[in-house]
Amino acid sequence: MTESRCGIDKKYACFCGLYCENCSVKVKIEPAARVLSEEMKKAGFEEVISFIPGGEGFWSFLKGMAETGLCVSCREGNGGNPACAVRICAKERNVEMCALCGDYPCDKFDAFLHVSDGYPVLERDNALLRGEGWDAWAKLQAKRREADFTYSEEKRKEEK
Repeated sequence: MTESRCGIDKKYACFCGLYCENCSVKVKIEPAARVLSEEMKKAGFEEVISFIPGGEGFWSFLKGMAETGLCVSCREGNGGNPACAVRICAKERNVEMCALCGDYPCDKFDAFLHVSDGYPVLERDNALLRGEGWDAWAKLQAKRREADFTYSEEKRKEEK
């Protein structure tokens, strides 16, 4: 499942139609954590962090985010909500992405859209996947990744 197609790694293609590599955590937060961690190491914080209230917990969290990342993916690893109805359903039905299911869109997907405040691009992206196939969807995600696109920034633009 980790094969690369059209410049993207399929393990980051979420069952719901989002692409992990276009999440603000991957695009903005994890790189910032790496910079902060390195700067704090250079300034000697590793030696004094235990003297700062809550410092050891913070340092452990920052180190983990900088070295391994906060989230792997919902498809592989421990990322995402383990109780996600979309993921559970897609796995049970053995569909690569729920937009490719014969029952899409369904109540589970609609509930996900409601809880996630819609991710405005998600319905359009899934329509592209259904209409033009995996390669067209993957090319769009790769193009976005190259442009440092994030879902949260796109959502703010559409809300204005």
